[in-house]
Formats: sequence, structure tokens, C-alpha cells
Amino acid sequence: MAASGGRQRLADAVKQVTNSNFADALKQLRAHVDQADFVAVSCRKTGDCASASSRHPWRRVLPMDTPEIAYLKAKLAAESYEILQFAVCPFSLKGSKVIAFPFNFNLFPRDRLNLGMPSYSFSCQTSFLTSMAHEGFDFNACIYDGISYSSRVQESMDKERNRSPHIQTPNSCSTTSVVDSIFMSRTKSRIELWLSTSKNSNSKTDDGELLMSLRKLILGTDLYGTRPSMRIDVCSDRQVQLVLQTISRISDHIVPLVIPDKSGQPRAVHVVLTSSEEDKSILMSEIQILEDEHNLKVRGFREVIDVISSSNKPIIGYNCLHDEGCTTKAHGNNVLRITHLFAILCTLLKLFPNGIVEEQYIKAIEDYLNILYPSHTTIQESDEEDPSFTKENVRATNTNDLVFLWGYGHLTAKELKHSLREAHDVFKEDFELRFMDKSCAVIVFYRAGSAQVLLESMASAMFCSDGLSKMKSEGLKAAGYQCYKKVCRLGLWDANLSDSLENVMSDPAGGISTFSEKDASEVSWTSEYAIDLSDL
Repeated sequence: MAASGGRQRLADAVKQVTNSNFADALKQLRAHVDQADFVAVSCRKTGDCASASSRHPWRRVLPMDTPEIAYLKAKLAAESYEILQFAVCPFSLKGSKVIAFPFNFNLFPRDRLNLGMPSYSFSCQTSFLTSMAHEGFDFNACIYDGISYSSRVQESMDKERNRSPHIQTPNSCSTTSVVDSIFMSRTKSRIELWLSTSKNSNSKTDDGELLMSLRKLILGTDLYGTRPSMRIDVCSDRQVQLVLQTISRISDHIVPLVIPDKSGQPRAVHVVLTSSEEDKSILMSEIQILEDEHNLKVRGFREVIDVISSSNKPIIGYNCLHDEGCTTKAHGNNVLRITHLFAILCTLLKLFPNGIVEEQYIKAIEDYLNILYPSHTTIQESDEEDPSFTKENVRATNTNDLVFLWGYGHLTAKELKHSLREAHDVFKEDFELRFMDKSCAVIVFYRAGSAQVLLESMASAMFCSDGLSKMKSEGLKAAGYQCYKKVCRLGLWDANLSDSLENVMSDPAGGISTFSEKDASEVSWTSEYAIDLSDL
């Protein structure tokens, strides 16, 4: 009972945020982030590329991937699946105490602004949805009351389409022409007459409604809410500045709003009369609130991301690229567990949030600042009978020492390696072989230059051995790491790796067999990394 009660108290501590209470929760989050030392994050998604890669296992983040390739694969995962819940927990460490404020944001993409782009579609994995349903995930809260969001491109499109009145600060004009002077004089006369009429309209008059209507029509007077207002048409930014200057010389109680047309060019200045400095401040606040409400509607959950990123506070996460959230019904609890774990680590390492760190830990911390380590999934294509595949050490290798092979039929790893040893002398040196998927294998040579020799032999009939020529005639093909890198850069994810490599190889500008020291990178290779081939 005590454990159950503790979990319930933990669940109650997480503020569940939907579209209904998003505005208030955002204000609270902003205040807590400002006061916090760290921000922990966790999320629930509709799927995961690592879990969905049985069809295309090469799309997993692999040890031989450079940081650029790992990022591209992580980007694919982020773009393929939808985040339905994003938990944020600003927290501080005060001695042995952790002061935390967890929020769990329920999200759902929808085209609230009717922009028509991008397409609001995403992939789902039934295993993820089934697991979430068993845990009591509230899909209704996400679908019907989830917080939407827009990209910066969409926000710009909204601003282009929905031009709203705005307050503009007057700039001093260096020179004034005769035309400018005439325009300002006429504007001044109109505003002064309007002010006089507005003041008289507040007092009791015997004028009939028809006469008052005609006066409003002639002067262009109207109401902005309950305040008197007047419209002054303009045809350029220059005239806007002239109007603003004229207003500043007449009264301090007038608030000018510049009204743009659909193209963004100014078409009028809406002049609003306030009764006092206090009333003017109230009006300015009302205008700002309306603008903030519209911006919040447009940006949606992106406001949360902006709050976190602009705070420059350290972000704490666990396995963020493959985060499945918490195996409990209290959504958002995982971010509290991350917070608690980090606090324990800080205690063990004697780290302090105010930046005071014992000297022996400084170097260790610096080595891990602002570095993202994607979760490496492993590949295997070995036969246990072959002792060359049982090495347990991690070896650093160069991307110039990797070669991708395909078109070898249905050979096993042992059979393919045996055939290669018989086909060319380069395979008599130390090398390892792994399958990337059912269609393609990767070879790492531990003797520098061997990969280049193989690719040159494959490209030239003159230097190709008889055994290699026979395998080429049966369909064997090869490519260097630059070809694999280009596949990932072009986003050719939807095919077997062999087909993607073929597409890049067909490009005359591919330059696949050319090695460049400038483009070479050091990557990791170890025989321990493995996936079960029965999953492929």
C-alpha cells in the first residue's frame, strides 16, 4: 500500500497540460525554467526507427556511422514518428534536496491555421500503440485536446497571410519637402478637428443621430472597442512616419496603429484616443495580449522548445533518440526518474549546480559537454565456428578502409568470406565482414590501402583477378564509404541498401571509387556489435 501510495503521489506531482490549460502552464514553465539549474526531458512517441528497422536494419545508428550519418538517421526517426507526449522538468539541487516542477504536454499535430503545409502525417507502430494502451495512455486527450504547433516557415506564412495592425515607433525625417509639409498640415487639421468632435460627443448635444452620423462619415471617425478612433489613409512608409510625427506633436494620449494590406505595405494609420496615461497603458497591454495570444496559437508547443533553448540551461535526458517513456499509467513520471537519477550522480561525483566542481572531475566533465551519443544498434554477420569473428575488443578504423558489397547471391557469411579469399589477394590480409541487411555486406580492412586496391580492381578489367572477374560476372558490385554517405545525405531510406547504392552509383558525378583524406573519418568497429539475423 505504501508503494502504491507513493506512485500515486508521484503521478499527482506531474502537471498534465493540454490545449485547454496550455497558456497558463507555459507561464508557469517559463518561471520555473528561469529559476532552475537543469531541465530534464522525456517523451512518448508513436514509434521508433530502431524498433521498426527489421525491414531496413541498415537505417539503425551503427558503430561505423560518422556523427553526420548518425544525425541523419536520428533525423529520420524524428521526422517519421509523432511525439504524443513531451515531459519537461525544470529542477534545482539544494544540498540533498531536489526541487522539481514536472510538466507533461499532450501533443497532436493539426492544421489549425489552414495553411495546408506540411502534410500532417506520421508513422505508427502497433507495438508502441498497444503498449501505450495497456498502460492506460489517454489517446482522447491527445487527439481532441492535444497541443498543436507550427514550424518557423509556417509562422512566416501566417504572418504573410494575416497582416495585423501593429504599433510602430516614429523615426525623425531628415528633410521635409513641400509635399510633406502640406500632408502633415492637413493631417494635423483632421486630427485636431476629430479630437474636438470626440470631446464634444462626450457632452450632451442636441444634434440628431443623422447629423452625428454624417459628422462621423466626413471625419472618418469610428470606435476601437469603446474608445474613439479615426482612420488616416496612407500610401507609403514615408507618409506613415509623417502621421506618427504629427500625432506625437498633438497629444500624448493618442495610440497610432499601422494597418498593412495583404502584401504587407501600410495602407492606413488607425488613431485611437485614450482618456489618460493609465488608459493608454491599458490599451497598449490589450494590444500586446492580443498579439501574444495569436502568436501562441500559431507557434503552439514550439513555445516550450523556445523557452528551454533560450534559457541556456543544461538539458538532461536518457536515451532521447529511442525514448519510450515509462512501463506505468502515470504519464510524465519518467522525467522525474531522470531527475532523481541525475541528482544521485551529482552526489556521487560531488558536482554542484553553481559550477563549483572538485578539480579531479573537471576534465571528465569537459569531455562530455554538449555531446550527443546516439544509441548504437549492432550488426552481425558472423559464423561462430570462425574464430576471427570472436574478437571482443573495439578497434578504431578509417572510413577509407570500409567497402560495401552486394550482388553475391544467397551466400552465408562464411561462404562469402571463403569466396572472397579465393577471388583476390587483398582478402588474404586481416579483414572482417558483416551484413548491413539481406542485400548488402560491409567489409573492414585493417591494412591501409586494401579497400582502394579492391575498388580499383572491381572498376578495371585489366587488374581484376580471375576469381573476382567471375564473381563480378555473377553480379558482385562494390562501393566505398562515400557512396554510403551520399545515400544517407540524399535520404534514400526506403529501399534495400544495395538498391540505394545502385542509385548513387548510376550518378556519373558520384566519384564512388575515389578516396579523399579530407573526407575520411575515424569510426568504431567491434565484433561484439550484433543483431539477430532472424530479425532481418
